[in-house]
Amino acid sequence: MGGVKREKISVTEDSKYIQQHLANERTYLAWIRTAIAIIGVGFLVTNLHYNMKESLSEVVDFIANIIGIASVGLGIITIIIATIVYLKKISSINHQTFISSKVSIITLSVFIILIAVLFGAYFILA
Repeated sequence: MGGVKREKISVTEDSKYIQQHLANERTYLAWIRTAIAIIGVGFLVTNLHYNMKESLSEVVDFIANIIGIASVGLGIITIIIATIVYLKKISSINHQTFISSKVSIITLSVFIILIAVLFGAYFILA
């Protein structure tokens, strides 16, 4: 009989905490989806503004442009922060030194609130 050659599978540091690493990946992907949605909303508002209405005023045009630019910028910042936090969590999970990332959550929340305020100003002035 021809023997089947089997490789010996070694346990890696990551495989000790599979559930935590998979949860970390799901969280990272959720942040990426959020970033894509933020960028999409910025494009949508800017595109609708210029396609649906004639220029109402320079202020409203300016706010629509700021919303678009800020949304793209926030989306990029979200991706960068999510990637940094994801990579830091890999090591902290393996070393069992996990600390939740409050600063990144608060920072992104403040930016989202600022864009929401711009949306409010846009709809009040439009």
